[in-house]
Amino acid sequence: MGALAVHEESFGELLRSWRQRRRVSQLDLAIEAEVSARHISFLETGRARPSREMVMKLAEELDIPLRHRNRLLVAAGFAPVFREREVQAPEMGVVRQAIDKILGAHNPYPAVVVDAAWNLVAANDAAGTFFGAAVAPELLEKEPVNVLRLTLHPDGMARRLVNLAEVRAHLLHRLRRQAEASGDGRLTELHDELAGYAYPGVELNVAHVPGPGDILLPIRIRHGDMVLSMFTTIATFGSPLDVTVSELAIETLWPADEQTAQAFLTG
Repeated sequence: MGALAVHEESFGELLRSWRQRRRVSQLDLAIEAEVSARHISFLETGRARPSREMVMKLAEELDIPLRHRNRLLVAAGFAPVFREREVQAPEMGVVRQAIDKILGAHNPYPAVVVDAAWNLVAANDAAGTFFGAAVAPELLEKEPVNVLRLTLHPDGMARRLVNLAEVRAHLLHRLRRQAEASGDGRLTELHDELAGYAYPGVELNVAHVPGPGDILLPIRIRHGDMVLSMFTTIATFGSPLDVTVSELAIETLWPADEQTAQAFLTG
């Protein structure tokens, strides 16, 4: 018996998939791309072939990630245009310098750099100390180290999170939205893994009701006889033209109250 053939999606199938994922009609996409709805229909059914410029324009209008823009180009018969370099590649020197400056400047508060699948790329000294002391060693030994897994694994930060249900619900919701928007199967698998963790004695179906003084959802972490309260911000590189750079995110943790700030400042 011969080997089963692997179906490679055509340009039209990929275009339709992304258009539907973005909840855009053929007419709306046609208007934005300045072509007819009939032409979009012909592209999706394979009755017409796009130019490279049209592939790029449609991908831009649909806000398709660079990795998948390359797939669209290949499916249409063109060479990919967005390179994917390792972070340690010589050409990425300016990117590494920017990352190092941001991470270093954020000490004594934790900061990490993650890739599209939330795998750890870099961390500052504060993050190394903070996570290293709070999670089971085996979670840091298995490569790649995943930041969301460190946070929600029962042997990770989860065992010290005072408001675990709220943080878990927020992170899973964000991860599910990212998986839907990016079309990245790794994120779907990660979501399913994290959603399957069990926390005996913890009520997970508790919705967060903001109080009158709430501004952000804090992460409340037991630290000795204290409870640290922190919030996060996420930064990305503007106008990236490299796949790796487009998928990097810098997440910084900030103290949400003076007690937490002083705890980090005094070590």
